[in-house]
Amino acid sequence: MTPPSETSALRRTLLSRGYLRLLLLSVLLGVPISLACFFFVGFQHEMQHWVWESLPEAAGYDRAPWWWPLPTLALAGLIAAPIITRTRGAGGHIPVHGLGGPPIGPRELPGVAFIALATLPLGVVLGPEAPLMAVGSALALLSVRIMKADPDPKASLVIATAGSTAAISTILGGPIVASIMVIEAAGIAGAQLVALLLPCLLASAAGALVFTGFGQWTGLTIGALSLPTVPPAVGPDAGDFLWGVPAAVLIGVVLTAGRGLGRRVLEWTGRQTAVRTVVCALAVAGCLTAYALITGRSPEEAALSGQATLAALAENPHAWPVSALIALVVCKGVAWGICLGSLRGGPIFPSVLLGAAVGIACAGLPGLGVTPGLSLGVAAAAATVTGLPLTSAVLTALLLGPDAREQMPLIVVASVTAFLTAQLLTRRDAAAKEERGAGAGTGARTAARPEA
Repeated sequence: MTPPSETSALRRTLLSRGYLRLLLLSVLLGVPISLACFFFVGFQHEMQHWVWESLPEAAGYDRAPWWWPLPTLALAGLIAAPIITRTRGAGGHIPVHGLGGPPIGPRELPGVAFIALATLPLGVVLGPEAPLMAVGSALALLSVRIMKADPDPKASLVIATAGSTAAISTILGGPIVASIMVIEAAGIAGAQLVALLLPCLLASAAGALVFTGFGQWTGLTIGALSLPTVPPAVGPDAGDFLWGVPAAVLIGVVLTAGRGLGRRVLEWTGRQTAVRTVVCALAVAGCLTAYALITGRSPEEAALSGQATLAALAENPHAWPVSALIALVVCKGVAWGICLGSLRGGPIFPSVLLGAAVGIACAGLPGLGVTPGLSLGVAAAAATVTGLPLTSAVLTALLLGPDAREQMPLIVVASVTAFLTAQLLTRRDAAAKEERGAGAGTGARTAARPEA
């Protein structure tokens, strides 16, 4: 229960003239920021369609051939290398670090926007969410400067957060998911949390209206994370939980291993960054090519953020043999891990496809249904990568639509299970690294000690 003193302080904050101006500014900023982000993701989606569908058709192929990722990813590496090494902000946040970090400012915006628009459509196994949030925060701060406002550092942080929330809200299913993400990421912060949340709600709601309106007026698609069709399902039974919990653990292990690979790649690219960035892009191309050769399917399924593949998998999961799903998890998982430490983009979208693939592959087990497998896969993957189990459960529920009500117990259990698995593995890795560091330090001191 909130103490009376904190309640009074919150009331004074919410009714103060400065905070009311901040709320109005959030609404006003939400519209132009969301409009800019709409065309940003719309152009990126059109470029992706052109590279992976229109160009192969123009070259006489029914779909992208097995070798298609080799030139596209090589080009992506050549574009990314100078941006990462020579531009201000190095092209944005490093994906293996998640979606956190300080807000991206206006000076870093050109590099962030260009690397996302130029490399993500070429097959980089990352999502648009991180660049989109960076664009939103940068545009919000730039708008404040143009209006010659001079907010204090705390207000600037709120404005940048509101801009990021407005930008990402619609590709995550609307303002509710984005606002819950703010709540869960901020932790228990009392009155400060409420003061932060309200501008984010208003900005993201205005942004959702813009995205909806322009999507209908222009006919453009933005490739948001959505499942237009899911398999019919009934409520989960004992068999779904019996297999669902181990499946969630498996997803936590797989995705944590992918992030571990990303951290090693990041260390490796710390030296000779430009050359090694291109090498990593070629390694990603090799993974996508291997998937196409192993399965006889299009390399596009393992490339990119995975939004389109996730929708196709949910619409017709029986069209995917288990062997193809395993190849997808292995090849795309390795490619995702390499991209996390070397290129730029968001870590969430590809991980959701990986989790869904694991869940549907496990649906062949006796007692586990296809829709429960899809549900637990999406929830477990999102919780593992974001570290936000509540946000992951709500995101999964919105993706599933009406079927989510029956699946909510399994969704919540899978989300929490995968989150705890990832935390346990991360803690063990950190403890082992500390022990190795301590051992190396002791060995160095022993070697340096003069003999008697």
